[in-house]
Amino acid sequence: MINLTFLVKSDRMNETVSSPVINKTGYSHVAIAFHWIMAILIVVNWTLAIVIDDMPLGPDRITGYSWHKWLGITVLFLVSLRLMWRATHPAPKLEIAMPLWQERAMQLTHIALYFLMFAVPLMGWMMSSAEGYTVNYFGLFELPNLVDKNKELGDQLGDLHGFLAYALSGFVGIHVLAALKHQFIDKDNLLGRMSFSSRLKKD
Repeated sequence: MINLTFLVKSDRMNETVSSPVINKTGYSHVAIAFHWIMAILIVVNWTLAIVIDDMPLGPDRITGYSWHKWLGITVLFLVSLRLMWRATHPAPKLEIAMPLWQERAMQLTHIALYFLMFAVPLMGWMMSSAEGYTVNYFGLFELPNLVDKNKELGDQLGDLHGFLAYALSGFVGIHVLAALKHQFIDKDNLLGRMSFSSRLKKD
C-alpha cells in the first residue's frame, strides 16, 4: 500500500492568520514540471476518451484506444515518479491566510488526486489484461498482463475505471476552482507556488 502520510505534513504554525501574506516560496522546477505535464496529459486523455466513445468501430477507434492506453500508462509512470520525488522533497511552507479547515480540505484533495491519478490508469491496464488485450507501449515493448483473461472481470474493471475517471475529473475541477479563488478573489498568489516565473527557491 502506498504511504501518503507525507502529503498531509504541514509546517503551519497557527490555525489561522489575521491578514494575507504573499507566499515567498515555491515548488522546485522538477515538481512544477511534473504538475503541468501531468495536467496536460490528463486533460488530453480525458478528451480523447470522450471522442473515442462517439467514434464508430473501425481503425480510427482502435488507434484512439491505443493512444488512450499509451497516455494513461505514461501518467501512471509519471505519478509514480512524482510520488517518489514528493516523498523526498516536501512541499514548500504554506504562508498564506487560510482557515485550518481549508488547509485540511486542500490536503485531502491532494491525497485524492494522487490516489486517483494512480488508480485510474492502473484499472485501465488491468481491464485491458482481463479483456485479453496486451498493452504495447507506443509500439516499443509489451507490458505484462496484470490479470488473466476474464470477460466478466474485464467488464467490472471497465466500470470501475470509468467511475474513478469521473471522480478524478471532479477532484481536478475542485482543485482548479480553489486555485482560481485564491488567485483572483483572495489574491494571495497561491498559484504562484506552481509557476516557473514566480519560483524563488532553487532545486
